[in-house]
Amino acid sequence: MLQAFRRVFVTLLIFLLVAPIVNAEQAGEDESGSPIDVMGKVVDHHSLALPGADLPLPRILLVDGEWSFYWSTHAAVESGDFVEENHALVPAGGGEVALDMSITSHLMYVWFGVLLTLLLTIAMARRYKRGEGRETEPKGWFQNLFEIIFVFVQDEIAKQNISDDKYKKFVPYLFAVFVSITFMNLFGLLPWGATATADITVTAILAFITFVITQWNGSKDHWEHVFWFPGVPPLMRIILTPIEIIGLFTKPFALAVRLFANMLSGKVMIICILGLIFIFADIFGTVAGVGVSLFSVPLTAVLYILKAFVGVLQAYIFTLLSAVFIGMAAEEHGAHEEGIEAHA
Repeated sequence: MLQAFRRVFVTLLIFLLVAPIVNAEQAGEDESGSPIDVMGKVVDHHSLALPGADLPLPRILLVDGEWSFYWSTHAAVESGDFVEENHALVPAGGGEVALDMSITSHLMYVWFGVLLTLLLTIAMARRYKRGEGRETEPKGWFQNLFEIIFVFVQDEIAKQNISDDKYKKFVPYLFAVFVSITFMNLFGLLPWGATATADITVTAILAFITFVITQWNGSKDHWEHVFWFPGVPPLMRIILTPIEIIGLFTKPFALAVRLFANMLSGKVMIICILGLIFIFADIFGTVAGVGVSLFSVPLTAVLYILKAFVGVLQAYIFTLLSAVFIGMAAEEHGAHEEGIEAHA
């Protein structure tokens, strides 16, 4: 066990030292000759970066009511139907792209995170059906880790924030959200990887799913307190009702922005610190760039560890707040009050 731990630690240490250097090479001069293109490294792309190569992704476009499918941006331009302007496809014959459903790098990493979560969950479910972990003790470190995470989500997140008679139905969703967001956050640590949650579109969709589940499971008391406010004077309802309606949408908005801002800032910080190498080399020469690298590369390695922690933490916060919002909406206040009176 100790030997296996040492191997994992050494592998992680090597990765933390080598990955920043690879990132530094990738953060070099862009096409315009600038020493570093920060936003170019964090925005979405129509190609999937792989070790040593870029894999073009399909372009699916709706123009004048007709769908056009191409295997890559280059294929779309070669067809003569589109021209590329400012990294965007524009119809060659005029007009506008009504809808762009192209596959992008961020979408690919969302699929990777969801698919990996699904595969791991199915694999563990098959083990439990065979009795491993149910009739016997969990076998292997991976099943033990899986069970720890599942029990943590169930007991410390769902059960603590949703009523005892309802929390179990939301555990699968909360567990899937926690694990998939964790994967999406950690994929950005790969030298060629992308952080899908650093895209506001991705976090907005995740928050929207929580919003739909929350409102769909809202109790009668929840909707009464949004539109009617029992026991409140009619004039006060005129003021409070719009505030409550706005509050329904500010909660998922806060979920989306919090996750997006934290993951984007971490990615930008790493790129900027690595970019100091190229900025100093461009201004003061190669010797200055090498000298700055002695500071920026070790600091980036430390930031990698911090970002890994933040990635798990932000997944936990998103899951926790989702459970809080669902619990508040699903709570039956009348039943809660009757329980208090019976206890008294």
